Amino acid sequence: MKKFSISLLFSVLCTLLAGCSDPVDVLGKQKSDFVSFLERSHQPRLVPGEQVEEGTPAAFYTVSGDAVYRYIDIGDYYNPARPERPEVTADSWVTVTFRSYVFNNTVIRGLPDGGLTESNFSSVTPPFYANDPSFEPYFRMAGLTPGAWDFEPLRIDMRKGGIIKGLQAALLGCREGDRVEAYMTCNMAYGDKNYMYMIPVQTPVAVFFRVDKVE
Repeated sequence: MKKFSISLLFSVLCTLLAGCSDPVDVLGKQKSDFVSFLERSHQPRLVPGEQVEEGTPAAFYTVSGDAVYRYIDIGDYYNPARPERPEVTADSWVTVTFRSYVFNNTVIRGLPDGGLTESNFSSVTPPFYANDPSFEPYFRMAGLTPGAWDFEPLRIDMRKGGIIKGLQAALLGCREGDRVEAYMTCNMAYGDKNYMYMIPVQTPVAVFFRVDKVE
């Protein structure tokens, strides 16, 4: 009798067991989706950082870890005062205001400029977690019990972490005052953990944050 190869056995088991998937394929698909979204659907459309010519302002993204795609708001990045602002290093204390989203290959829409109303409530992309106080009215309209959410700024010791790997990687190199979008593959977010019973395993995540202070 011929012996089954390990790869064949794994393939058979994956066919039989619901939810089983090759992690390499999952990560590869998520990376491909991020690149496609950032270069085609994101507003403004972004280009890879290595394609930006020196002295030519452009909206671009960079990649760190495995894998975090980061966009620093073009207005912040090219602000003449930015080089003088404190930079986030591996030894910094950082205070941030953030919103976290499940990424599903669509544009993430924030609060309307004119304010939140019942008529435009459904147009806002719901974050699964946030400490941004401007979103408190949104959570109240969504039925959140007052006091159940913490809208205080998050203070992070970069030496100890205590945050998801993707956010820590995205923070490095940012400067005080930057507004940042970080799109991360599941292994840089919650991996195979079912976070708060709301985020399915192997879910790509986007974290939008503002660097309030760097110490």
